[in-house]
This record gives sequence, structure tokens and C-alpha cells, in this order.
Amino acid sequence: MTDALSDRRPAPSLERLLADLVPPPRFARARLENYVPDPAHPSQEEAKQRVSDFAAELARPRGGFLARLRRKPEPARGIYLDGGFGVGKTHLLTSLFHAVEGERVYGTFVEYTDLVGALGFQKAVDLLGESVLVCIDEFELDDPGDTLLMTRLIRELSDRGVAIVATSNTLPDALGEGRFAAQDFLREIQAMAERFQVLRIDGEDYRRRDGVTEIRALPAAEVRESAEHMSAATLDRFDPLLGHLTTVHPSRYGALIDEVAAAHVTGMHGLSHHHDALRFVVLVDRLYDREVPMVVSLEDGAGDGTVLEDLFSAELLRSGYRKKYLRALSRLASLANDGSRLLHEGTADAAS
Repeated sequence: MTDALSDRRPAPSLERLLADLVPPPRFARARLENYVPDPAHPSQEEAKQRVSDFAAELARPRGGFLARLRRKPEPARGIYLDGGFGVGKTHLLTSLFHAVEGERVYGTFVEYTDLVGALGFQKAVDLLGESVLVCIDEFELDDPGDTLLMTRLIRELSDRGVAIVATSNTLPDALGEGRFAAQDFLREIQAMAERFQVLRIDGEDYRRRDGVTEIRALPAAEVRESAEHMSAATLDRFDPLLGHLTTVHPSRYGALIDEVAAAHVTGMHGLSHHHDALRFVVLVDRLYDREVPMVVSLEDGAGDGTVLEDLFSAELLRSGYRKKYLRALSRLASLANDGSRLLHEGTADAAS
């Protein structure tokens, strides 16, 4: 019987949470040397050079005897990589991780909040405070409480001399704009912004360079047959999967897809509510990070080559999460293209 994601109940240990604080498989080979800036967008070359310089700065000794006599280290500065999706921010962030020697950690925003929840705030600060560098990918604002927690964590780590580098699709002093307006929240965001040098990276989504712009669906029968004959594949109906995601903390979505070769999903349709859409976005992100293809069909069982349109409603795309949804569409198109190619390659191999 084919496994289903909706049957899985991941419960990663603390050791697993700590072990996962490294770049995901998709970016395991990312280096500054293989980041190729687009000549049409000079900000990409400028960001690459600044990240390279920052790595060199971290390699320098922090000070001599007099520096060690200081009661407190000088607060560390950080870098904030802002820009649209697909312009290479995560590539640069993971490249920095690989370029720096010593203790360093890498995780998404939600992975850090989960770590704090598992350890407690002070223990998390003490653990991460031993690092030279903390990399935070996808600094997003799904929850004002989590964001206040993270800005406090950043401030405490910076006070200990830990360098912080983060990516997001929103400038740090604009985080939460149009979503939360509490004065305490805004004060926290402004304090966080002071810790970062903002590097704006312009450009086009690199995934579109391969001509992959649409989410191609396949006949439901083909999707089910593929799942039944593929080792380590999963097969889910879209609605039960969405329901299951509400029972699993987003920080565990990585563990949810452990050892999955391809995720097959039938009955996909448009979404109009944030509570479903945002959870599905996180799942797409984890699938993309781990290079797990998706093989999908539509709700009405349409045939091969049908395009999944309007996954996110117009209202969702007008919301403060617009960039997050657009990024997910881009990543899903890439994953579905990988899944379609995987299915057709398997069919060709069987025929030969």
C-alpha cells in the first residue's frame, strides 16, 4: 500500500532539530564561486561581493588581550538580503555558511522558533550564542508573537557578538506593514532593522530561465499509477492533506517528508483562505529545499498538460503575503515539472 503524508505523525527529537540546522540538500553545493550574477542587474554582483567581504571579516580575529578584557563584546552587525523570489538570496546565504569557519548554524525562521520552543529562550540563546554566524532564511511574519520572539533572539545574539544574516522578501523596517500595527511590534522591528546592512537584490526569478512558468497537471489515473509503482513515493488527496497539515506544526514539515522520493497529490484546486494556503506554502518550501518532485492532478480529473491556474485566489494575492504566494507558485511549477519529467522518464524506461 502506498504511503500517504496525511498518515504520518512526525515527532522530531531535539537532536534532530539541532542536526537540521544546516543548509538543505538543494543548496548543499551552493558556493560564492558558482553564484553567477545577472549582468542586467548589478545589485547581484554587489551583493555577492559584500557577502564575500563579510565572510572575510568574520575570519579575522575578534581582538587581542585588551578585547578579551572587555566586559561585553561589541554588538555584531548583520546583513539583510532583500529582494524578489528566485534572485539568489538563499544561494548567497548558504554560500556564506560554507565560506565561514567555526561554529555556525542555518535554518528557516520557523525552525528557530521551534528550537526556542523545545529548549526555552535562554537555553536557545546560550546554544546559538556559541556560534560565529547564525543564518536565518525566509524571515516571514505569519505570527506577531513569533516575530517578536525572533527579534529579541537576534538582539540577544548580536549583543554576544554573533553575526546574523537573514533573507526575506520584505525590507526589515517594513516587516509587518499592512498586517500588524501594534506599537510594541513596530518598536521591535525598528530595533531589529538597526542591526542589519540591507542589501537589495534585483532580478528575475531564475527558475523562469528554464521556461518553467506553469504548474502542469497530469491525469489522476497516471498520478495514482505512478505512486503505486514508485519506491518511496507518497500519494494524497489534496483536501485530506490540507486537513492533516493543520495538525502538524510547520516546523515539522521537513520531518514529514523524510525519505520521500516523490509526493503525488490528486484533486488539487484553488485556495481562498490563508490558514490553508500558508501551510501549503511551507510544505512546498520544504519539498523544494529537499528536491522532492511533485506529481499532481486537478480536482476535475483533467488530462495531461492541463495547467493548474488560480491556486491562490486574487484576494490572497492582494494580501501582505503576496510575495510568499508568488514564490510558492514558482517553486511548485518547478517541482511539478520535475515530477512530470520523472513520470515520463519512468514510462519510457518501462517501454524500453
